Amino acid sequence: MLLSRKIVPRTLAGIASRAYSADGNRNYDIVVVGGGIVGTASAREILLRHPALRIAIVEKEPKLAFHQSGHNSGVIHAGIYYKPGSLKAKLCVEGLHLSYKYLDEKSIPYKKVGKLIVATNPVEVERLNDLYQRSLANNVPDVQVVDQAKIKEIEPYCQGLKAIWSPHTGIVDWGLVTQYYGRDFKAAGGDVYINFKVAKFSEAPDNLDYPIVVRSEKGDEIRARHILTCGGLQSDKIAEMTGCSAVPKIVPFRGEYLLLNPDKCHMVRGNIYPVPDPRFPFLGVHFTPRMDGSVWLGPNAVLAFRREGYKWSDINVPELIDALRFPGFIKMASKFVGAGMMEIARSALIPLQVRELQKFIPDIHEYDVARGPAGVRAQALDNDGNLVDDFVFDHGTGESVLSKNILHCRNAPSPGATSSLSIAKMIADKIEHEFHIGK
Repeated sequence: MLLSRKIVPRTLAGIASRAYSADGNRNYDIVVVGGGIVGTASAREILLRHPALRIAIVEKEPKLAFHQSGHNSGVIHAGIYYKPGSLKAKLCVEGLHLSYKYLDEKSIPYKKVGKLIVATNPVEVERLNDLYQRSLANNVPDVQVVDQAKIKEIEPYCQGLKAIWSPHTGIVDWGLVTQYYGRDFKAAGGDVYINFKVAKFSEAPDNLDYPIVVRSEKGDEIRARHILTCGGLQSDKIAEMTGCSAVPKIVPFRGEYLLLNPDKCHMVRGNIYPVPDPRFPFLGVHFTPRMDGSVWLGPNAVLAFRREGYKWSDINVPELIDALRFPGFIKMASKFVGAGMMEIARSALIPLQVRELQKFIPDIHEYDVARGPAGVRAQALDNDGNLVDDFVFDHGTGESVLSKNILHCRNAPSPGATSSLSIAKMIADKIEHEFHIGK
């Protein structure tokens, strides 16, 4: 059942980013703010289409993919969950195929371990059947419904009444993939500035060719004709710098994982997921094998007390107050107060998390798990407390250069990593149209 590319040590010589341009010229046709997987893939795609352009990526951290792109489950999704005909569904299925093609071309290790979405009661079986019809409408490759006997054949330790089997769901290190996108970008002539935290955009009155000044917190400057921002957890704050609305607001939710004891990792061959409950905004705990052979269990979903808060002790008081007083968060929290309190309880009490896992694999016990890593999701919310589940692009208001020449990608919804190459194509198309590039 398992297909994998041979895992060999990968040396990333030449991928390390520099904090300056190769020739000292800091004037660019396009500057991409944000070195996560979407920003890096988009910069790569634009430059590959238009090799004569001078393009730079600026990233506030010491390397690319430092936050969401390097702190996710590592799953290559197949496109089962998304509304048929939606952009998310189209981009995910397209991204699945583009991802495997790219991984093969670059000899990046991956494993095609598959995924079971398991129904454990009659209500979930009914939802599973609806989900299967959705997957067929989305042209998810080779997806099928399997019975209890087939579940045991695929995952011998898993129990369930019925399941969807997606054989082309896989796992990969998306942080590593982002580094390869960055290497492609630099090989094509792009520049990457690390440790460059954008503090301000301003107009350059003395330079009509490169009318936008991008200044870092340290006082470094580069100039650009056009800007694309892909700020992830900071996307709303970056957009506000150019006069955009504060909404949709990014509210950070931390997902905490447990680690399965290495002696028990043989019990999980591939991804095991629950059937989504439409009453709640997040998916629920699942079993995720990793490229290093470990197995992650989870995640839960709790409010992070800072934008990049990977543990309870990571607190930024202004950021926390900003989230708590946002009307959209208040309305969302009020709606899901019971579920939210349960998520907090599961974070504090491992046995509660294990109880959820035992619905699928009863032989996993509290002493088989330990606290593991965490990631933070940049959840975009509107004023009514709805999760923004679509792409949001924005410009500042008015006719200034900062309004017309800066495009903000304020929300690139999950699964952004799987869809990164297809999203990059869409963003490159949009950049060409918005900024009249190549015409």
